[in-house]
Amino acid sequence: MTEDATPRDAAVKTEGADAEPDRAAPVKAPEGAPLAAGERDPEGRGPSLEEDADDVVAPAKPTYRPSYVFLLVVSAVTLAADLGTKWWAKDRLEPRALADLAEAPRPLALRKIEVIKDHLNLIFAKNHGGAWGILGDESEAIRRPFFLLVSLAAIVFIVSLYRKLHPSQIALRWGLPLVLGGALGNLVDRIRYGYVIDFIQVRFTPTFVWPTFNVADIAIVVGVGLMAIDMFSPQRPELARKPSGATGAKASAG
Repeated sequence: MTEDATPRDAAVKTEGADAEPDRAAPVKAPEGAPLAAGERDPEGRGPSLEEDADDVVAPAKPTYRPSYVFLLVVSAVTLAADLGTKWWAKDRLEPRALADLAEAPRPLALRKIEVIKDHLNLIFAKNHGGAWGILGDESEAIRRPFFLLVSLAAIVFIVSLYRKLHPSQIALRWGLPLVLGGALGNLVDRIRYGYVIDFIQVRFTPTFVWPTFNVADIAIVVGVGLMAIDMFSPQRPELARKPSGATGAKASAG
């Protein structure tokens, strides 16, 4: 014999069937399930404020542009020192023809200033070639255009390289304008005279004499040396720079 359900039981069943889940009630994720971005559950899982801060991409810093004023000033001072000393050497050291009223002009007299006995002299010399007299025996039609093109190419290379300087490249920042000033000094000589004026002579031993040089050559050698120091520096600019998101990625991986 089947018993009829009481009104109370019917009400309970009806209420259970028709009731809808509370939409506002939080739904707990299964244990071990991944959380949404930025979500934290009551147990404290989820990214912290510090981790959230690492994920924020920092605004790009303005690109560093080296000052061309520095390049112009250093190269101009180098050029002025070179041309000034060459003018002095041409005026004071260039051999002069000795003339006598009763005689024909005599051979050119050598003019020399001895700074350090047997080791350092100031003596006028014409260098029609390049460093150490390279191409000095070639004709003027070949020699002059060649060295003009080489000098212009060096100037363009120096200016383009200076544009890419990093603030930490102090040696290169000084080396480039020194080379530029020296190259311009020798270029002016080639255009004006067709040769370069040299006047510094170093004698190491009675038989070993270094090729005569000038202030422009000194600036070029020092500048190239500074460029070499920058090239072999243990802290290169590309290694020092890191992408802005590298720190956040490392923190998330940890």
